[in-house]
Amino acid sequence: MEEIIISVAQRTLIAGTPLLLGTIGEVICERSGNLNLGVEGVMSIGAVTAFIVTFYTGHPWLGLFAAIFAGMLISVVHALASITLQANQVVSGLALTMLGLGISGLAGRPYVGKPLTVKMHSWAVPVLSDIPFVGPIFFDQSPFFYMAVILAVTAWFFLNYTTFGIQIRSTGENPKATETQGVNVSKIRYWCVIIGGGFSGMAGANLSISYSKSWIEGMTAGRGWIVIALTIFALWSPMRAMLGAFLFGGIFVLQYLLQPIGISPNFLAMLPYIATLLVLLLIGLKDSRKLGAPAMLGEPYKRGER
Repeated sequence: MEEIIISVAQRTLIAGTPLLLGTIGEVICERSGNLNLGVEGVMSIGAVTAFIVTFYTGHPWLGLFAAIFAGMLISVVHALASITLQANQVVSGLALTMLGLGISGLAGRPYVGKPLTVKMHSWAVPVLSDIPFVGPIFFDQSPFFYMAVILAVTAWFFLNYTTFGIQIRSTGENPKATETQGVNVSKIRYWCVIIGGGFSGMAGANLSISYSKSWIEGMTAGRGWIVIALTIFALWSPMRAMLGAFLFGGIFVLQYLLQPIGISPNFLAMLPYIATLLVLLLIGLKDSRKLGAPAMLGEPYKRGER
């Protein structure tokens, strides 16, 4: 029984890791007041970039860095459209999703079904991994898990206790007041969108060079949309994002646990998205003033206008 519990817990953390990485990036982006609905597309770009680079070089770390760079690069498209050109952020984000999915589908087509000879395997932390029960769950994981937890804590500290972090939150709340302090609002938002893209690219790399055994089309499978819901669920806090991401990771794992008892696979495949809708519905019933959403989220800012 203990082995089963350990196995389920391990798989839950594995499934929740890409969600956590994507959510951290989206929290940073939205804290600056910029809504990015292109997470799904950026994750797809990161996934295909990491897979192709790893496939040809045999070095998954090179694949990871390439995915982060690709995610940041394509996010410039959204930043340019929504910040410089003042385009509707919802439309710009959706366009980025379609662009990313299209590029990844085209670039990944020759690699469908092809496995990697080298992948990012789990790392057992010396001593800590030998702790009964807890050790195998938390300290015998993929490097992506360790990085995700460290980055979540770092992002929380950065947003709350550093000057630049406070400027980011101020930009999302009152960009005019922020600007009067000599802060370049557009520059802050640009950096947040680009950094968020790097996190989404990293989440995609997690899927293709650690989570999956081979390349498949549609590898992100809607996880980008779950990330957007998790950002709201976490109330724009990287620390709360850990709880939400691993909760949804458990829902993904639940699909495989319930299949042997005869529940329809089609229904089980819907579980993460049903849970997403329920979360959004419950959040929608709450007083919006208590959610703590950035006041200027989704609103373009033109210098000197407001």
